[in-house]
Order: sequence, then structure tokens, then C-alpha cells
Amino acid sequence: MSFTGFPAAALDFYDDLEVDNTRSFWEAHKHVYQESVLAPMKALTQQLEPEFGPAKIYRPYRDVRFSKDKQPFKTHQGAFVPVAPATGFYLEVSPRGVRTGGGCYWFEPDRLAAFRQAIVHDTYGADLEQRLRTAERKGYELGGDKLKTRPRGYDADHPRIDLLRHKSLTLGRSLGFEPVIHSPELVDVVRKDWRAMRPVVEWIAEHAAT
Repeated sequence: MSFTGFPAAALDFYDDLEVDNTRSFWEAHKHVYQESVLAPMKALTQQLEPEFGPAKIYRPYRDVRFSKDKQPFKTHQGAFVPVAPATGFYLEVSPRGVRTGGGCYWFEPDRLAAFRQAIVHDTYGADLEQRLRTAERKGYELGGDKLKTRPRGYDADHPRIDLLRHKSLTLGRSLGFEPVIHSPELVDVVRKDWRAMRPVVEWIAEHAAT
């Protein structure tokens, strides 16, 4: 199946699901999810697979066992191409449109320690700063969970203290409702975004290793 774009029905589906997140709504509209969300997401990621690798298409069901929020379904569809543990490229469709991303969404303790050690390294840390500056100049937003204070064992006045506070590190760009999301050209847009994020993703994969 060739990717032809995410239809408007995909966004409408998630708009409605946010209002009525019930099993009865899901069962009545499951065909819309399969045809307008899941099938296009699979087709898009398959076209990118020769360059980036196979994607994991996330399940639509929420794990509510340990959550106070018992809504059964996710209100977005994500796809992730792994490069290293919890590190790779991301694509999402939701009521807010389409978003691309890349980076590491969670560091295990050993990887977080390695990540911070690389940041304080003169050469490796400066290299990451340069890669991030380049990505931000191109319009990609730096994100990730951060400590409110300095991490234990590091000086508060370290020149890279802001990076050291990161517990995850991501880049992202929202395409929102741009017309391209409804067209085959979205494949090229995602490819361009992932290529632009690749230097940061590769830095994390190389230096935040155990």
C-alpha cells in the first residue's frame, strides 16, 4: 500500500475520541481507526524503512493498571524507529495534527550516567552543543524531562549545566494541520526532519551507551 496522506477522518477520529474515550465508541469506530490512522501510518513508515529501519507502531490501548486515569485508549497514534534503547525517530498523529521527533525519551540509570559523562567531556560535549544549535536553527524544538536542580556530583556553575539536567533529550517539530499531512509528500517531509535530527540521535546512541 502506498502512502497517500493522513485523511481528515484520522484527525476527526481523535477529536471525537478525546470527548468519548469509551469502549463503545471504539468498537463503533474501530474501522475508522484501522483505515484512516493505522493503515496510513504503516504505509508511511514502510516507505521510510529502507533508510531508517522498521518502525514500531504503538498499540492504541493504554496500560491503566497503575494509573489514576482509567481512559482505555490513547488519543494519538505514535510510531518509533529505534536506533538504540529508547533512542530513535518518532512520528505522531493526534487531534493537534502531525508531529515529528527524534532523540532519547528515557535514559536508564547507566545510560544517563554515560550521557552526562559525555556532556562534560570537552570534545564530546561541545560536539553535542553544536549539533543541537544546528537543529534548533533549522526550527526543531529541544525538549525532554529535566531536573529542577543540578544533578548530584556536578557543579551548578558548569558551562553545560542545562544539558546535564536533562533526564531525556528530544528534538521535535509540529506540522500541525499543514496541507502536506494529507498528501503523499508527507513522506519526504518526515524523511527531511529525521535526517536533520539524525546527528543528535547518533550522538546519543554512540555516547550514552553502557
